[in-house]
Amino acid sequence: MDANKIAYIAQLPQGEQVISQTLDESNPLTIPELEDQFGMKELLEQQHDRTFMVSLLYYFGVITLDSQKSYEYLRLRIPNLVIRKLYVERLHKMFLPLAKDKNTAERMVRLVYQKGEIGPLCEFLEQRQFTIFDNRDYSQVNELTIKTVFLTVLFNDTFYIMDSEPALQRRYGDLIMLIRPDMRRGTLWDILIEFKYVPLGKNNLTGEQVRGMSQKDLFALKPVKAELADAKMQLLSYRATLNQVYGAGYLRLRTYAVVSVGYDRLVWKEVIGMSIN
Repeated sequence: MDANKIAYIAQLPQGEQVISQTLDESNPLTIPELEDQFGMKELLEQQHDRTFMVSLLYYFGVITLDSQKSYEYLRLRIPNLVIRKLYVERLHKMFLPLAKDKNTAERMVRLVYQKGEIGPLCEFLEQRQFTIFDNRDYSQVNELTIKTVFLTVLFNDTFYIMDSEPALQRRYGDLIMLIRPDMRRGTLWDILIEFKYVPLGKNNLTGEQVRGMSQKDLFALKPVKAELADAKMQLLSYRATLNQVYGAGYLRLRTYAVVSVGYDRLVWKEVIGMSIN
């Protein structure tokens, strides 16, 4: 029933953006007040504003009020990990509706879990996921959009403790996946990914031009170089903090920087020690 409630909001105009933002702890859902009119007339309307949709999620019981406020606005969050998984699964269905794409994504994800190879997954998302969006979506794209796409395919609460915005000495890593203690006897890798987004306007390029560029040419773009360097410094800091918290040698940690150029291409690098491979 809870999954159906989330699905109802997701199919409303702008509902997908609301569902996506529930997963972003660094930019939580906020509304000025809770709506309290949910009669048949209101529910049958085709257009609903953000406050209505968030309020309805609250009364459905799939988000809850946070103890904190954002200025005078009410702040809301997902109540528990069970409901969080339902949000991720809903987005997964929206991003990958075809069974063959889901099967391919699962194979690519296993390469990340077991071999630390993120390249095939990036290539799959770039070729399959990015191509189904058109120019209308650029106004909505940011680092959260890219992170959400990866989170929906990488999410696995059987193998991992999933935390999309873990606090690391009051700084934030984009996506961290720590192997569950009872799964550490296997060959899985702990995963930490830092996402960056470079708008096409920073390069004075069109989406068509970017899609035709080689990886080497993309790496040569100054904004991409700058974002990769920034991601590297953040990842090195996060790695040091995690080793301090869990003890050196406990984590089997692989760290990656992923930069999206527009919503057309992905650039990725593994950060090892003081270098980017």
